[in-house]
Amino acid sequence: MPTDPVQAAWAVLEALTDPEIPVVSLRELGILREVRWDTEGLEVVITPTYSGCPAMGQIEDDVQAALRTAGLPGRVRTQLAPAWTTDWMSDSARDKLRAYGIAPPGQACAPARSPGENVLRFVRGAADPAPAVACPQCGSAHTVETSHFGSTACKALYQCLDCQEPFDYFKPY
Repeated sequence: MPTDPVQAAWAVLEALTDPEIPVVSLRELGILREVRWDTEGLEVVITPTYSGCPAMGQIEDDVQAALRTAGLPGRVRTQLAPAWTTDWMSDSARDKLRAYGIAPPGQACAPARSPGENVLRFVRGAADPAPAVACPQCGSAHTVETSHFGSTACKALYQCLDCQEPFDYFKPY
């Protein structure tokens, strides 16, 4: 199994950003899951943030174009399971979201209770109150959700009651 094409692909794909949030790379968001070499050649695995994400066609096209430009023939495979979770976002992605004016998500899933456990457990239950969302502009937790859907379906629209600025919150899931 050659590693050079895989390493070259990772290097090329590292620069690709999300079409809806251009300050964050696909890898930092956790959308770019894997690059591997198999009997059919180079394969790049991507996972959508949710099954109806309208950006996935553009992301696949961007990956194909980047590989082609680098002279790396390969294919893109969309993998739906395991389902993407905001827990796959890197700390740098969360920092970049905040700096861009989008409140990053909190933790969505509880860690496994035992080694090898494969059960998804959400951090909050139905009776648990939602945690306060900090304003990415001033840092205040004195915020209110004004719409469950923001600029995209994966974000909610909030307003800070201190600085009065509206902002998107990337919903945890």
